[in-house]
Amino acid sequence: MTILRYLLSLTITFFTATLLTATTLSAQPTTSYATLQDGRLSIGNELIQRTFDWNGGNLRTVRLTVKSTGKVFESSSLKPDFVPMDNAPEATDGTFTTEFVPEDNLHPSHLKAVVSFSLGSLQVRREYRIYDGVPAIACDTYLKGSFSGKLTTGAENAADRKNIEFAEDTKTRPEASLLDQLNFSGMHWRCKAVEFLDVTDWHNNLVTEKDFISYHKVSCKGNLLFARDGLDGSGYFFLKEAPCSFVQLSYGGADFITDYGHIMVTGLGLAPKDVTSDCWTQAYSCVTGVYPDGELSALTALRSYQKSIRRHIPGRDEMVMMNTWGDRSQDSKVNEKFCLEEIEKAARLGITLFQIDDGWQAGKSPNSAVAKGSFKNIWDNPDYWKPDPVKYPRGLAPIVERGRELGVQIGLWYNPSVQNDFEDWEKDADAILGLYRQYGIKIFKIDGLQIPSKKAEINLRRLFNKVMQHSRGEVVFNMDATAGRRAGYHYFNEYGNIFLENRYTDWGNYYPYWTLRNLWTLSKYVPAEKLQIEFLNKWRNISKYPSQDRFAPSNYGFDYLFAITMAAQPLAWMEASNLPEEAYSISSLIESYKEISADFHAGIILPVGEEPSGMSWTGFQSLTSESEGYMLVFREDNDRESCRVRTWFPEGAKVSFKPIAGLGGRFTAKVEAGSFVCFSLPSENSFALYKYILK
Repeated sequence: MTILRYLLSLTITFFTATLLTATTLSAQPTTSYATLQDGRLSIGNELIQRTFDWNGGNLRTVRLTVKSTGKVFESSSLKPDFVPMDNAPEATDGTFTTEFVPEDNLHPSHLKAVVSFSLGSLQVRREYRIYDGVPAIACDTYLKGSFSGKLTTGAENAADRKNIEFAEDTKTRPEASLLDQLNFSGMHWRCKAVEFLDVTDWHNNLVTEKDFISYHKVSCKGNLLFARDGLDGSGYFFLKEAPCSFVQLSYGGADFITDYGHIMVTGLGLAPKDVTSDCWTQAYSCVTGVYPDGELSALTALRSYQKSIRRHIPGRDEMVMMNTWGDRSQDSKVNEKFCLEEIEKAARLGITLFQIDDGWQAGKSPNSAVAKGSFKNIWDNPDYWKPDPVKYPRGLAPIVERGRELGVQIGLWYNPSVQNDFEDWEKDADAILGLYRQYGIKIFKIDGLQIPSKKAEINLRRLFNKVMQHSRGEVVFNMDATAGRRAGYHYFNEYGNIFLENRYTDWGNYYPYWTLRNLWTLSKYVPAEKLQIEFLNKWRNISKYPSQDRFAPSNYGFDYLFAITMAAQPLAWMEASNLPEEAYSISSLIESYKEISADFHAGIILPVGEEPSGMSWTGFQSLTSESEGYMLVFREDNDRESCRVRTWFPEGAKVSFKPIAGLGGRFTAKVEAGSFVCFSLPSENSFALYKYILK
């Protein structure tokens, strides 16, 4: 099977019903299945199957099958996949049910297989999610009751082990608390662990990759681990659906433990005290995916799952947002007159969503420039989240109505009350729903989160779920990832998109290639269309940058700054009133972008070329089908008018490129060895957006 045919198979969303055994409890037209027969449970679809030994409900993986090639990974020993504590008793009271979950505004349709059992006083429920056309199976774990053993995470330090003189010396202590594990034979497992950092006010290097050969037991950090058989290139991945490693709850210092072909996922995201007898407590989730060979098939398998977590509806999820906080006036300007003027200019620029940040509300935050506010005891003031009656004497209605006339939605900033683990979550949910119902506001930037405990996480999820339920999934949350203990890139993904970073010309820490680099490195493992990426007013604060700094924002065209954001959701981090007249010349570019943005973002977007450095040839490729897609190429500040750019095309393919925006011309190329294609751009700091077709 070619890579492109494999890619096509991953884009299939629905199939006609297949013949399933009598124990499958779904009459819906789907290729996903879960069957229990003769002590063996099989879960899968047309691309993947994981077969388990029933073991009283505490499942033990027997084999993992890559259906696109017929490759079968056989377990070298049968161990329970889920190990919540040391010395766990045998499983009892095992039950198995399946349920077809229909599509709604948030989730695509899928099959859910539920396995429940008891380990002494601890009750366990494992819910497996299977989506048609996705070579991955997700598992959500819930616990109830109490632990009878010790919950531990992490791995022993290799420096504390003795030297190896006999086979017996290679044995190490078992790991007690595992979300999942696979134990396959073989001596040639190549692994890649990927660690992520958020808290982007303090971090500017957001992705770290660690490639290694699996040897004796070693631990590593990250939300992702790819394991590849060095003999034939086939493999699987584990995705740990949790916050970034350094902010996870009850973190033991590791996410994965490898020991030759034995790969374990550790760190449940809870402590024994978090589990009670009166309700189910959710641990972190774990996803297992398979791929036939090569990096593209691995990344495509991962992305096909990530695109299944939340339906991407263009009218709801596509946005070109303007938020005025980027010009650092904070709340000193926002009022009815200011917003009405900004909306007029935003519409002229091509903005589809105008978001009022901190300052619209009657309550004053600690970030206020006009008052010494606080986030403490927010609900002592029942009017805190109502429009400021001085700034907005007619409420938000005039702004919303003018925006509607100009085709600009209105969004708001919101900071849930964090005290006592979000105990006021329901009041916050009702306040958001009140604004949604009264004004039709559907976009809320969620800021100021601190999730220090499982209770806080549960209450925050209750807040989001209530808003989603009562708005029928129409509300979108922009989840701020700039500071605090928050959800990161792989948690709470069903609720909206991610506001990635604050960068300001006022402090001289906005560099276009930094922004491009952060998007480029993340886009390999995080859907680019789920990230909000900023572009700023390059004419402000020119003196804050050294005159000889070739990477200062003023050295770039305004169209180039916008182009950096096109693989993601563009964020105009500025006040329109501060823009010079020449800035509005990019309105035609923005209109061209909006015409193709939904199709561009529907594809699997991956980085191409060199890592952005300010002097590279770099960009993004969106694979929308077997034969079509988009290519966005940047020539940074270098003297190479042409460059061979590494892409995701198959070697030898003939590709025609039609320019949509930028300075590129129409051309046809044959893909060279190593998947290189030669691109040309006439000047430094220029770009080209192409639609491509494979011939």
